[in-house]
Amino acid sequence: MNIQTEATPNPSSLKFLPGKTVMEKETADFRNVEEAKFSPFALNLFKIDGVEGVFFGSDFISITKADNHDWQYLESTIIETIRECYKSETAFILAGQDNAGDTSTTEDTEAVIKIKKIIDTQVRPAVARDGGDITFQSFDNGIVYLQMKGACSGCPSSALTLKVGIEKTLKHYIPEVLEVQQVT
Repeated sequence: MNIQTEATPNPSSLKFLPGKTVMEKETADFRNVEEAKFSPFALNLFKIDGVEGVFFGSDFISITKADNHDWQYLESTIIETIRECYKSETAFILAGQDNAGDTSTTEDTEAVIKIKKIIDTQVRPAVARDGGDITFQSFDNGIVYLQMKGACSGCPSSALTLKVGIEKTLKHYIPEVLEVQQVT
């Protein structure tokens, strides 16, 4: 199994491309061991000293490292762990557990439907190329609340992405949008 790596805009995150499907639907983001309790695959990656975050995309795995660790020492161990997990068919997510992307609980207005469509068709694919994901949380009083995941969470350029890229796009297509804010 040939696993390739790609840099992300976040210097603390690296994107690993196994050349196989990672997640069939949605994504999964684990910021610590406790959040990964239903993911044997992520738990194996958290056993590596220096791994602080694991994100599963459709065809990639983004790993976030601790600031006091160097990719030069982590990369080969992570690649070997990913290989072993695939070889042993370790489950990404245990059956019956889900990691829903859209956590909004409000009735979808016409504006919300438009926002979600733009996020899904224009924004999420671009964010996935950078090793992350973005999910809609809510729309209230003209403010769109979004959550950045994976390599995009904590990325130095994520604020710029939200304000210049996403907010500008949403305002252009949906006059009701006044601002975009990140939910942590």
